Amino acid sequence: MAAHHETGEFIDSDFQSVQPAAGGAPLPGAVPAPALPSNRPPTREEIEALVSEKQIKLAELKRAQEELERERASLEELRRRQTEFQTGRAEMLHHLTRGIGLLEEAELGARRDAEQMARTLCEFRDAVSKVQSINEQTWTQDSFSVELTRASTIIENARLEWNAARLKFPLLADSPAAQPGAPGDKPIFPPSGSTDLWRLCQMGLALTWPLVLVGGAILLVLLLRR
Repeated sequence: MAAHHETGEFIDSDFQSVQPAAGGAPLPGAVPAPALPSNRPPTREEIEALVSEKQIKLAELKRAQEELERERASLEELRRRQTEFQTGRAEMLHHLTRGIGLLEEAELGARRDAEQMARTLCEFRDAVSKVQSINEQTWTQDSFSVELTRASTIIENARLEWNAARLKFPLLADSPAAQPGAPGDKPIFPPSGSTDLWRLCQMGLALTWPLVLVGGAILLVLLLRR
């Protein structure tokens, strides 16, 4: 039965008597609402709605796939760059370390060569000074033998220094003075096959004539003093 509230609103007391109680349980005497039939075929509108829904989901999945592909390509590029970095770092460390060792060894060798070259330069300058100091115009008849022996010794010492330097520095071996037939570089021993007695005597005389000359001069001085 319908009744009026104090505010003037209309309340159907019969409708309230059939509403479910709190918690969803139907009240006693309530009439359940009729259920729609579940086995009916879908309508055209429902099918079109389902097709549109599936198309939207496919488009969303495609966009998600494209985004994943971009992320995968970015990660692949990052991995490639990282691999190149690690490989390049290891390669350059190997090359630079090996290069440091080679250059240090070469620098040490060059320093030794430079020191030897500096010493050789000093010896050459000293030899040049000694050779240039020989002045035949100041020799006298009495000092001729002694001065000649001293000058010959200076020349031989200079030749020894020159030949030793040629063995140390190939640059000197290519100089014009080192070519065959140049003055002062004649071979001491004759070629193989020509070592006959006469040539051996000539070689012995060429090597010992300064000593013979000095001995003769000393003997002459002793005879004169007597």
